[in-house]
Amino acid sequence: MGAVEGTAQESSGLPILKNILIKAENNELKLTATNLEMAISYKLTGKIIKDGGLTVPAVTLSALVNNINNERISLEKSDNTLLFKTDNYNAVIQGINESEFPIIPKVENENEFIKIDAAVFKNALNKVIDAAQFSDIRPEISGVLLDFQLNFLKLAATDSFRLAEKTIPNSQFSTTNKAGFKAIIPLKTSYKLLKLLKDDGTLFIYSDQNQIVFKSDGLEIISRLIDGSFPDYESIIPSSVSAEIIIDKKQFIEALKLSGAFSGKSQEVKLKSKSDKKVLEVFSADHSVGENSYLIPAKIKGDEFEVAFNRRFLLDGLKNHDSENVVFGINGDFKPSTIKTPNDNSFFYILMPIKS
Repeated sequence: MGAVEGTAQESSGLPILKNILIKAENNELKLTATNLEMAISYKLTGKIIKDGGLTVPAVTLSALVNNINNERISLEKSDNTLLFKTDNYNAVIQGINESEFPIIPKVENENEFIKIDAAVFKNALNKVIDAAQFSDIRPEISGVLLDFQLNFLKLAATDSFRLAEKTIPNSQFSTTNKAGFKAIIPLKTSYKLLKLLKDDGTLFIYSDQNQIVFKSDGLEIISRLIDGSFPDYESIIPSSVSAEIIIDKKQFIEALKLSGAFSGKSQEVKLKSKSDKKVLEVFSADHSVGENSYLIPAKIKGDEFEVAFNRRFLLDGLKNHDSENVVFGINGDFKPSTIKTPNDNSFFYILMPIKS
């Protein structure tokens, strides 16, 4: 129930979109909700006496299910009402005929799919999603790029100030697809995937030109894709850096969190190298509050620097690395910097500095 109710409750406009379709057929009970951009279905096991379907308000059904302690619930359709029964409770819910519920689209070719552990996909999606941003002006960045090729699967996201990319090798998935494809998954769909996918399941991904489908353990999410081309970001990935910092991630995050009290509305923090190249200074100041400085032991190679960054963006880039240390590549005030995991090229985060 929880997998589908949120989609119906988030819908606006047509009253039917506030409803959940309950469908009994093929010895299964299927619950479906849609907002016309995305549809979520969930299959439940139960004893089906007679096939049929009806839509009922998601809020009402959710309130009943979440407050019933009985293990068994009986659902019975009578005209356009649903009889909801337990051993000691009865309710009649006014519904709307299933014929008024929107038709849920299907992908054209269900013979081609990607099979992957749900935990692997969720981990990759979680690493990049912070770099995306809702944008009415540039809808192509309001989602996560899924770049599938036969020998790898990449997820990437950007808001034009930062970029994150995670690569999954073909040793971690199998496929029946004959060719690669690219698809931009809307952010709302991406967040639903992170919320609803279980860590111990297997995920099947189907796609065509207009939509994408994710299936896992009774759950099915089908979503429209974002039209347009994802930014050609390969050209902005730095091939070299002017300075490289190897630093303890936990200490770096602690310094950035403390700097938040003095970074003001701009969220600006400055990173400074010391002449001995053994310490990184994290500095922030607000004329109405004061200033602070945090010194972190680090291994620094290359040019001396003093570069400003958005504190929150920098934190987002750090928290998604799994290692104790990170490699921070600096390229001055005007070129993108990089955050990577030592000895792991499968994930990187690129961040533009704040120009002085």
